[in-house]
Order: sequence, then structure tokens, then C-alpha cells
Amino acid sequence: MLHNFERIRKEKGVSLVDIADLLHIRYQTVREKINGESDFKFGEAVKIKCTFFPEYDIEYIFKRTESKSTGKK
Repeated sequence: MLHNFERIRKEKGVSLVDIADLLHIRYQTVREKINGESDFKFGEAVKIKCTFFPEYDIEYIFKRTESKSTGKK
């Protein structure tokens, strides 16, 4: 899961719909990418970072962390 991404997104008030609209993808697809079911493409990550989180390093935003409940990355 992208815990840093989720924390920053909530702090800044960026909705999943905002991200889906930016990337022209479904809301559910954004949720799946955040949860680790699939990955953001590099271009998508850059677009999200530049649009919503320019003050953060891309490596920090998109760092995968282990899920506490399953132990999976």
C-alpha cells in the first residue's frame, strides 16, 4: 500500500475522484493502484506529483509499504 501517498492526499484534501479525473481513469482503478493491486505508470506518478504534491519527492510519495494486516508488500 502507498501509505505516504494516502496520508499526504488526505492532508491536502485531494480526493480519489480528483486523481481519477486527472488521469482519465476510473475511481476504482486509482483505489486498486493505491492498495497495491496494480501500479501507477511512471507518467501517471509524475502527473500526480506535479499537480497535487509538488513539494514532495516522488520517491517518498510512491514508496510501497507492507500492509499491516496481510504482511504483503
